[in-house]
Amino acid sequence: MIKVMIVDDDPLVSESLKIILEAEEDIEVAAAVTSGADALAFVADTTIDVTVMDIRMDGMNGLETAEAMLKQDPAAKIIFLTTFLDDEYINRALKLGACGYIIKQDAAALPTSVRAVYKGQSVFGGKIVDRLPDLLNRTEKFDYAEYGITEKEQQLIELVADGLSNKEIADKMFLSEGTVRNLMSSVLAKLDLRDRTQLACFYYQKVKV
Repeated sequence: MIKVMIVDDDPLVSESLKIILEAEEDIEVAAAVTSGADALAFVADTTIDVTVMDIRMDGMNGLETAEAMLKQDPAAKIIFLTTFLDDEYINRALKLGACGYIIKQDAAALPTSVRAVYKGQSVFGGKIVDRLPDLLNRTEKFDYAEYGITEKEQQLIELVADGLSNKEIADKMFLSEGTVRNLMSSVLAKLDLRDRTQLACFYYQKVKV
């Protein structure tokens, strides 16, 4: 069972999201809270698999809450679900290490997104993906050799940036999933990154020019 926390200061939205998620046999809404402070208090005592969070909230907003949650637990998996297709919000969410950014109009697809994030994938709505190259500040062509990144590791980075899961990467590279996980750990260590979401952001910032 995938345990989800909903964070949204609109009770009607929270209830709608809860109904959508709990219609699925493999998803349980463990909490639906209305503020960032309540979210932080809840995860301090309870393990949550995925958090679905609004951005614009009174008091501590979603971005501030996510930053605090990730400091508390760097492995926290957070999906932003918001009405606003705002460049600054998307950019900050990506750099924080959010696992997803979805527009509320696409909420019907939320169960699928929750499952994907639970499995370690990143999920961004089509409109978000189309804008990634322009949203992220990019520099001159990145020199992989400077960081000791091998050709196989370069291929892994590109596939992660394309949103593929470890299993899909393993199939494409003709490797075992264990080898893919080892490659991922090596790449993250060499680039001083925390997770695959940061790796995808890195690719668009530094490599894809």
